[in-house]
Amino acid sequence: MTFVIGIDGGGTNMRAVVVDEGGDELGRYSTDGAVATALDPGRAADAVERAVHGVAEVAGIELPAAVLFAGLAGGGGSAARSGVTAALDGRGLAEVVEVGTDVEAAFEDAFPAGPGLMVIAGTGSVAWGRNAAGDVHRVGGWGKHLGDDGSGYSIGMDTLRAVVRAKDGRSAEARVTPVVLEATGCASVEELVPWAASATKAQVAALAPLVIGQWDNCLIAQRVVSDAVYELLEHVETMREVLETEDTALSVALWGGLVDLGGPLRSRLLQDLNAKGYTVPKLSLDPPMGAARIALSWLP
Repeated sequence: MTFVIGIDGGGTNMRAVVVDEGGDELGRYSTDGAVATALDPGRAADAVERAVHGVAEVAGIELPAAVLFAGLAGGGGSAARSGVTAALDGRGLAEVVEVGTDVEAAFEDAFPAGPGLMVIAGTGSVAWGRNAAGDVHRVGGWGKHLGDDGSGYSIGMDTLRAVVRAKDGRSAEARVTPVVLEATGCASVEELVPWAASATKAQVAALAPLVIGQWDNCLIAQRVVSDAVYELLEHVETMREVLETEDTALSVALWGGLVDLGGPLRSRLLQDLNAKGYTVPKLSLDPPMGAARIALSWLP
């Protein structure tokens, strides 16, 4: 039997699905994740290997698969992608091994054929699009130092900056300050300095839902959240312009903790997208299956 394996992997989870050549699902498995990096590609490769062996056992199949496509967070950089691919070589997981991004996997599930736009906003942010001619483009996804506009991380950092500005008296009172101090475990605004210096990207991004929840109580929260929505909308508008399509009725899929179904930023972004004429389907995406479809496309 010919089968392929698709993997959607991030820093927290590595999710795998195996399908036969007709696309029928044979099994799923989830394990601890790892981000693809050029400095330590073996860590992501080890996580992929655990996921592959786990899903093979669940499905009752013997490796190697015909094709393995691993869509990994951090896999967009050529050095990281080639490093993980090389690290997977010789492990007997599949006859053909391809490494890409988790964004590609999610996009393929949302739009298996034809044009579409996707905004992913969680800890980080990125947009991905394809026009009717098949041209593909990315907007954003430059990481926390140079990008991630509209993401949970950017909302968290903008809020921290606003809190210290308010402490100085350079801006209006930040009613969100007590919420931020409680969430970070800090007793004073001054203690936010060492906290921010040592906090992980995920810890900063975890402030975003709390800030969004203060919309009705705090002008600073309103400004920070409105700026984030504007940035994500700009991702979409820029994508449409770059792909040279005037069709604003294009579907825009939303994915990621902030904008997925039930996400705290979804309704505000949805309102602005609808006002611009975009269609936002109610999708519950399955990125591992998107990765499996990409793997199927590599079958001879």
